[in-house]
Amino acid sequence: NGWGGQHIANALKYASAFPVIILSALQRSLSFDHSSISMSETSLYRLWLFAVLVNSFYSFYWDVAKDWDLTLFSSRDRASPEHAWGLRRRLHFNMKEAYYVGIAMDLVLRCTWSLKLSPHLDHFNDLEGGIFVLELLEVLRRWIWIFFRIETEWVRNSYLGMAQQDD
Repeated sequence: NGWGGQHIANALKYASAFPVIILSALQRSLSFDHSSISMSETSLYRLWLFAVLVNSFYSFYWDVAKDWDLTLFSSRDRASPEHAWGLRRRLHFNMKEAYYVGIAMDLVLRCTWSLKLSPHLDHFNDLEGGIFVLELLEVLRRWIWIFFRIETEWVRNSYLGMAQQDD
């Protein structure tokens, strides 16, 4: 039921991480040799920050709108009186708050992965357990994603089964 290029759009989500990684590597190399590129360190950092925001927010949008089928980004369905604000009509869990907490945590944790790539935050990597905490947060984010993704598939398949029985 997509527009046909959904797989390409999903691939672009993953590809949007490449500029973040490349710009991180450039920033690290600039700290040794500033003359190798015709861009200031500040400009490069701003470009890196823009790439991080694009990747994080595009991935967040994809999680919420495509993988979880929530209506948070659909102006037509977001405020529908048939369901809670920003959620879908059919939910498996009765606690709407769980969905809102999942959305908020996904947004915050989508932005944290870039911390380990930033050369400006190398001191965090030097802290004992700093990278471990970031990796643990990424595991938590993926667990939340899977939890809601499985719930979404269960709702899709249950509704599809009910619709086929009606035919």
